[in-house]
Amino acid sequence: MKPAAPLLVLLPALVLVPVLLLLPGLLHGGGWDLIGRFLLAALQPSLDPVVLQSLLQGLAITAGMALLGWACSLLIGVVLGLASSRLLWRTLIGHALPAELIRRLLAIPRSIHELIWGLLLLQVVGLQPAIAVVAIAIPYGALVARVVSDLLDALPERNLDALLSAGSPAPAALLTALGPPLMPGLISYGGYRLECALRSATLLGVFGLGGLGNELLLTLQSLEFNELWSGLWLLLAVMLALEALIGGLRRRWGMPSRFGLTRTGVGRRGREIVLALVLLIPLVAGVGKALAIDPAALLQWQPLPPVAPDGWAEALALPWLQLAFNTVLLTLLAAALAVGVAPLLLLLVAPWPWGQRLLQLVWAIGRLWPPPLTALLLLFVLKPGVITAALALGFHNLGILGRLLLEGAQAAGSERQQALQGAGAGPRLALLYGRFSGLARSYLAYGAYRADVILRETVVVGLVAGTGLGSQLNESLSSFAFDQLALLLAVYALLTLLGEDLSDRARHRLLQQ
Repeated sequence: MKPAAPLLVLLPALVLVPVLLLLPGLLHGGGWDLIGRFLLAALQPSLDPVVLQSLLQGLAITAGMALLGWACSLLIGVVLGLASSRLLWRTLIGHALPAELIRRLLAIPRSIHELIWGLLLLQVVGLQPAIAVVAIAIPYGALVARVVSDLLDALPERNLDALLSAGSPAPAALLTALGPPLMPGLISYGGYRLECALRSATLLGVFGLGGLGNELLLTLQSLEFNELWSGLWLLLAVMLALEALIGGLRRRWGMPSRFGLTRTGVGRRGREIVLALVLLIPLVAGVGKALAIDPAALLQWQPLPPVAPDGWAEALALPWLQLAFNTVLLTLLAAALAVGVAPLLLLLVAPWPWGQRLLQLVWAIGRLWPPPLTALLLLFVLKPGVITAALALGFHNLGILGRLLLEGAQAAGSERQQALQGAGAGPRLALLYGRFSGLARSYLAYGAYRADVILRETVVVGLVAGTGLGSQLNESLSSFAFDQLALLLAVYALLTLLGEDLSDRARHRLLQQ
């Protein structure tokens, strides 16, 4: 027996049954008044000029770190993406062995979360403004490289073969035949990465690397919820403005037909992109100067404490299986909550137009609100553990998947939904069969990809909620046990790469059905 296509999107929501059954046992007596104060403060943010000035300064630092990290990751990603393209190497030397080797090497930095990179760099070079930039640039550059190489290898080769047959040199033929069709995908993904970089810079600030994230953490720890919401509303305004700007540029530049050569040279859209890239260079340089970024400071490593003679034996004796199991369980719970609850909530508010707008606001807050802060809020009323961490991580990813599902439903058109309503079906049934039916497999395929991302993010909430590999990372960093850190990174990278492979297989199977 197989479930009907519209019901596929709701199957992950069945995880709510065990979670709700176990939740009462995790509740403790205190903290409900703090949760009430926190929610009420959303309507009464602080307007103190001193507070706003401090928050704006922190926001400027966060935005600057995000911009620099994003720009560096794009530069790294494009270069390494070209170097790891099978098509490029086959065209240049006749076989793709170098591309395979580079792809496998890039899997290692891609598998480690930017927070881990930031905390490790903090240990070896001290607190430097450049740490957050490098921590974002390393994993993001590897991710961009993977996407660029996949986009290149998926492009049709007819034009390239024609140019090579006409006698064009291989580099010129590659640039002419593959450059224009690559640009729309690169622009679209690059814009998405800028949004992610802003969230990552905020997250790194929560763990002591400066910016607005540090301000949000301090206001939460001091229970100054009015000031906390002032910073959150500012961050939300910037995030929504950034999403609108990127969406507009994607619509303007993202069509393949708008690229390529015209009889009078490069097309107007191409000139606009070149101009934007030229203007980006002095902007990035100015931001780096304003943040006092000094790349040379990253070369001045602090001496690490020596490993104890029995350190490796103690590291191997840690409960690695239990830590890995909790990490995988946390990933599955958070992914199921995010994937299944998004369509469930849309169905619940289907009869009320204002309900959808409220959901959009909640999901926008979930996207930008760092999961560790959500975990800290939940600890006011819940005991630490896997479920508490899964709720925090699920809420963040619910905002991302909810936005994706809503955009997909709107793009699918309303003809079938209106036809079903005209035939007497209710608004929920019409939405389920009229729109979700066609989106089910592609949405679940993206959910499989998101599960891979969630696996990387488990370390973030694990540091706060005390579960999985993240809890061990916190203890190892606190005790300067670098032998444990080495094994921890190896286990974490192995889990992430296995999860990446499984998510790729799941996406392929869903999209092929």
